[in-house]
Amino acid sequence: MDKAKYIWMNGKFVNWDDAQVHVLSHTIHYGNGVIEGTKAYKTDKGYAIFRLNDHTKRLKESAKMTLINIPYSVEELNKAQIQLIKDNGFTGDNVYIRPFAFLGYGVMGVYHVNAPVETVLAAWEWGAYLGEEGMKKGIKLKIVSMTRPANTSNMGKAKATANYLNSQMAKYEAIDCGYDEALLLDDQGYVAEASGASFFMLKEGKLITPPNDNSLESITQKTVIEMAQDLGIEVVRKRISREDVYIADEAFLTGTAAEITPVRNVDARVIGGGARGEVTEKLQSMYFDIVFGRNKKYEHYLTYID
Repeated sequence: MDKAKYIWMNGKFVNWDDAQVHVLSHTIHYGNGVIEGTKAYKTDKGYAIFRLNDHTKRLKESAKMTLINIPYSVEELNKAQIQLIKDNGFTGDNVYIRPFAFLGYGVMGVYHVNAPVETVLAAWEWGAYLGEEGMKKGIKLKIVSMTRPANTSNMGKAKATANYLNSQMAKYEAIDCGYDEALLLDDQGYVAEASGASFFMLKEGKLITPPNDNSLESITQKTVIEMAQDLGIEVVRKRISREDVYIADEAFLTGTAAEITPVRNVDARVIGGGARGEVTEKLQSMYFDIVFGRNKKYEHYLTYID
């Protein structure tokens, strides 16, 4: 990870190396914290944060679900993220922003509501999450043995830190087996999501993505659905089986970090022509035009850094 100059922590900007917490912080022991992933891109007007308000609002909603009281409004957190980009003096093409809240030092035991809440905003320059080559040629995806927990035992709609233990184990399994990324099924055997991204597939001209029954309501997923509809592509939200994935014409992952990453192989089955598909490439190109400020229709999703 590339260091930046400053991190915003509990209302103040501190030096990167000084943003520290106690080893007995509640979240380290019991896993209750919430995170976001937001990105700023260098446009011809300077940096612009993509869908800033949507991401910050989701952070607050995740915190409400997990009974963490973040003592800052959406507006205050938005303003702080803008200032964070300004003060750090970034120069790269894109910057990843990680807003998060967790339970700090002072209370031990499973009952958490009396633990102090720590709110932090960090940002750093970060390249393609799944590699530049993967963005062009596509990645290998493995449907792993680890499943997405059922709604009866998990808060899948919260972007909660505890949920990512499942993702970590799934990702490790995929990479250990020679793949690039993991795809998780739900407890009924249908596609839920990748370890940190949403799944799309194209079949007979229709773009298909699963409903968010027990997965995060992805902001990038919503964006891609809107883009596809603007291009006249029919979008279908329905359950996807393992077998459906194997015979897809095209497939790709979406997320703030993953952006739009093509999938060329799933469980040793070649998807389509074994490379980035035509529709995937079209959506990928359109997405980058949007986030880099080259598509005026979607400019309302950009918050420019003055």
